Amino acid sequence: MGKFKLLAAVLICGLIVACNFTEEIHFDKDGSGKLNIHFDGNEMMAALSSMGDSTQQEEVMDSTIVFKDFFKEKADSIAKLPLEEQEKLKKLEPFRLHMAVDSKEEKLSFDLFSEFKNVSEVNDAFNAFQEASALGPKPGNDGPSSTMPSSEPTTKVSYSFSKNVFTRTTEIIDQELFKKGLDSLQGAEMFLSGSTYTFKYHFPNRVKSTNVEGATFSMDGKTMIYEVNFLEMMKNPENLEIRVELEK
Repeated sequence: MGKFKLLAAVLICGLIVACNFTEEIHFDKDGSGKLNIHFDGNEMMAALSSMGDSTQQEEVMDSTIVFKDFFKEKADSIAKLPLEEQEKLKKLEPFRLHMAVDSKEEKLSFDLFSEFKNVSEVNDAFNAFQEASALGPKPGNDGPSSTMPSSEPTTKVSYSFSKNVFTRTTEIIDQELFKKGLDSLQGAEMFLSGSTYTFKYHFPNRVKSTNVEGATFSMDGKTMIYEVNFLEMMKNPENLEIRVELEK
């Protein structure tokens, strides 16, 4: 597979199978918790195998990058980058990236995860997920394959959890780049239409109300699961605002 980048994976995935992402957050009573964004590429690996992809090699990799530690090790190299690139990298410091590949078993997954004291510390986690995945790692190498983030972000996601109310909002921060991104998706719309993005939020108290229709809940009422069409979310990110009020 060589150097693996998430963008390439999603492009291949969009051409042959649906892509499935899960954004999962666990909250404790004091507002702290942990976040995980998961990309399931098993269908993509299976499709490549069934197509007899000659570029697919038998390989097994299970690697975790702790970005804060990696950046300390590469401090001298990072200091030589333009300030703008350094700032992009710094946003990855709270996160760890786990990548697992087993081409023989047709398995591929990315997980970006972080613990937080306040959920605002992991704002814009999906952009961070794309940047982190684009940095590596390369099979046979324990560290990231590059120190250059992949692209300019066009949206920003913000989280808030205060006084038993959780919110997730999205803002388009660069309209021109956002439109260019949409144009590049047009050729893959037919395939991406089946892709999903699932929100799975675990709260310390029962959910009292939410503004989203179609959400499902656990038996104890503390976990909310909400699945959306990935393509529609990418095309109209500001339309997706999630608000959840908890019982006291």
